[in-house]
Amino acid sequence: MLSLKHGRITAIIHKDLDKTIAEVKLKDKDFVERVINYNDLTGEIQEGDLVVLNTTAIDLNLGTGGYHFVIYNLNNGEKSITGSGHIMKLRYTPMQIKVCAAEEQDSPYHQVFLDFKSLNGFPVIVALLHSMVLPISATIKYYEPEAKIAYIMSDAGSLPIAFSDTVKILQNKGLIDKTITYGHAFGGDIECINIYNSLIAAKNILGCDYAITSMGPGIVGSGTPYGFSGIEQGAVIDAINTLGGKAIAIPRISFADQRSRHRGISHHSQTIFGSITKTKCYIPIPKLPELQASHLMSQIKSLKLHEKHYIVEVKANELSNILAYYNLQVNTMGRGLLEDPTFFLACCGGGLLAIEKRKGS
Repeated sequence: MLSLKHGRITAIIHKDLDKTIAEVKLKDKDFVERVINYNDLTGEIQEGDLVVLNTTAIDLNLGTGGYHFVIYNLNNGEKSITGSGHIMKLRYTPMQIKVCAAEEQDSPYHQVFLDFKSLNGFPVIVALLHSMVLPISATIKYYEPEAKIAYIMSDAGSLPIAFSDTVKILQNKGLIDKTITYGHAFGGDIECINIYNSLIAAKNILGCDYAITSMGPGIVGSGTPYGFSGIEQGAVIDAINTLGGKAIAIPRISFADQRSRHRGISHHSQTIFGSITKTKCYIPIPKLPELQASHLMSQIKSLKLHEKHYIVEVKANELSNILAYYNLQVNTMGRGLLEDPTFFLACCGGGLLAIEKRKGS
């Protein structure tokens, strides 16, 4: 289940408040490899430190970006907890951590949740994949630069929000204003227990105009109808509607993916919109060339998605200009905007549709 190895830090590549990326030399290797250390979780690392590494994903050739992860720095001493809070994340594991969740009794925001009545139409864009967050937020900020956006990250992918370079880029460029992590995900500006209170926090604590929800990097899939972690999108849609928000759900669309199950509207989105979510949402469909548009429409009709949800065609042809304006690049499965335009146009369409819904149209 777990592969552990000792290594020595040979160089620090990058360090910020949350994480350190370094080079490490394993005892049984004659070359250096890359490692991530979460500073709050395992303490600081320096060149020359002897560390214990989790090498499981690399040993299995999985897509973790080519990194090992520091479990413990043998050069560090004891460490005591600081600050308030009694909610545990990563519960009952050796790495369990305590946070002060926004809704717990010690939190200054506890009363906000007791007083909550409704989201009152608060627009929430529900992304299936982490790679969708960037084009959504950039689109909203391009047209509404003063709008305040919360990014809400679930625990269906990466658990530390610090793992996401996308979040760091968007924060540095002012394209997301605040972050919330819930479930066992951690490291957001606000910690919450579940999606419901995360939505309440985004609107009533942070005062945001929009929220974008998604998992962190690293969707899990199995090639089976229900065996993928992105299936949470359905439950998030229902949570938004339960609390009185407006759910704009981004479909996974591609004509570049060579896997037939992901052609057009992906089987992931077909499953979520067709059988998982029990309430209606707005689904943006980008305006596309005739053959591609016809393919999508045949999928929509065969699944009767137009009867279950609000299907809205959106012109999203400004995305390339938006990305150029902010000097941003997009990527999904190694494909950029030129290689897989429909995937990202759907995201842009979601941002545009959210703007419309906030204005009341």
